[in-house]
Amino acid sequence: MKVYLSGEIHTDWRDQIVEGAKGLDVVFSAPVTDHASSDDCGVAIMGAEADKFWHDHKGAKLNAIRTRNAIEAADVVVVRFGEKYKQWNAAFDAGFAAALGKSLIVMHGADHQHALKEVDAAALAVVETPEQVVDILTYVLKGTLPQ
Repeated sequence: MKVYLSGEIHTDWRDQIVEGAKGLDVVFSAPVTDHASSDDCGVAIMGAEADKFWHDHKGAKLNAIRTRNAIEAADVVVVRFGEKYKQWNAAFDAGFAAALGKSLIVMHGADHQHALKEVDAAALAVVETPEQVVDILTYVLKGTLPQ
């Protein structure tokens, strides 16, 4: 199973899922999580921009090549909304995955329930922890419940 891990980049939630899923037949992919590299990839590859808008625009387009390809190739897309920052890109990824008919798992805390109600409505599962994502993957692949 191919699983794309989208969303916030400031905590180790991806590592927790990958570690918890060891032994499952899962291949994970993710966006570039080094913030500076993600922001600066466009100008690093295609040349500097004096205007910050065009600097960001180049980076966003290059990142979109990676993200679109990974979401299109995924069987399951997990989108994590963190506590500290608004992840507009995560909401976009969730919408893109839903539009493609991908199995969508959304992860966020209870304080985001109202703000993300439309995103949650498009998901097949809404959870709060990486462990719950691992439990879902285990159930889907093996048919077993958590111990």
